[in-house]
Amino acid sequence: MSRSARIEALESKARDKVLILDGAMGTQIQDLKLDEAGYRGTRFADWGVSIKGNNDILNLSAPEAVKAIHRAYFEAGADIVETNTFSATSIAQADYEMQALAPEIAREGARLAREAADATSAETGVVRAVAGAIGPTNKTLSISPKVNDPGHRDVDFETIRAAYLEQAAAMEPFVDFFLIETIFDTLNAKAAIKALLDLRSGTGEAVPIMISGTITDRSGRTLSGQTAEAFWYSVRHARPWAIGLNCALGADEMRPYIGELSRVADTRIIAYPNAGLPNDMGEYDETPDQTSAHLGEWAASGLVNILGGCCGTTPDHIRAIAAAAGSAAPRRPAKHKRAMRLSGLEPFELAS
Repeated sequence: MSRSARIEALESKARDKVLILDGAMGTQIQDLKLDEAGYRGTRFADWGVSIKGNNDILNLSAPEAVKAIHRAYFEAGADIVETNTFSATSIAQADYEMQALAPEIAREGARLAREAADATSAETGVVRAVAGAIGPTNKTLSISPKVNDPGHRDVDFETIRAAYLEQAAAMEPFVDFFLIETIFDTLNAKAAIKALLDLRSGTGEAVPIMISGTITDRSGRTLSGQTAEAFWYSVRHARPWAIGLNCALGADEMRPYIGELSRVADTRIIAYPNAGLPNDMGEYDETPDQTSAHLGEWAASGLVNILGGCCGTTPDHIRAIAAAAGSAAPRRPAKHKRAMRLSGLEPFELAS
């Protein structure tokens, strides 16, 4: 099945149901309890620096483990899984001296997710999709890393744009969407958006874009200072297939800001909170029943179109979220009826 056919099938399903995204990749990788050798595998046995904690390198050193995690989320009821590519940029991989491997890491991460999606679709007859995960990088354009030099930046816009373009180009053959996620600095997100639009211009392939910001605390703002509403108006020019929030907060704390986006955005709303707030050990205690109770209420209240989980969530959380969303009608923004067009795809209109 072609990418456009998969997207058309998901758009059809999304008119009547809340779509389900997967849960945390990092949580599942942590459960593998890999040591340094586990991260290295055979290929990187003699790598000169420690790579433990570089989850994305497992696309190359332990691909079957990554694919098994994708399969587990599909089996739990996910319509869409994210690629294991959150840090698959040359900027982020430089921490491990693996910047030259970034395109391969991104490509293989997307390919593994595609294989899992296609296999599950063939077995079940249900269309499964892949979102190419694009993380925020470990360098920011809006905030100085030096407290005594607020004007300092370690990186510039063009460098970040180029890194994102390299990542996206590597993933593009295998993904149905791009998901710019965990955005705490809107300027970084704009660099990613520019990269994706540049890629679209170069290939002629209009891969839909989803965008997910991060409200960092109960102030209701991103780290770079924007409210949820201001964030939407800063990125709406990308005409995203969905806009939403993930990470940093549990569902209880996130709900007001999802409500704020739901009020103003003229596209689908995506939400995937953490499994509550971390405890003193940095772990997440919220059970699948607790998380799904919150998200089920969001679905019943007509706030959302896509639900999933971030840090601390597991296939059991996703299974419970899918059950809680059940037959709830997806969000239908009554006052926004504009047709949204993506070049190369059939236009669609959000239902009123």
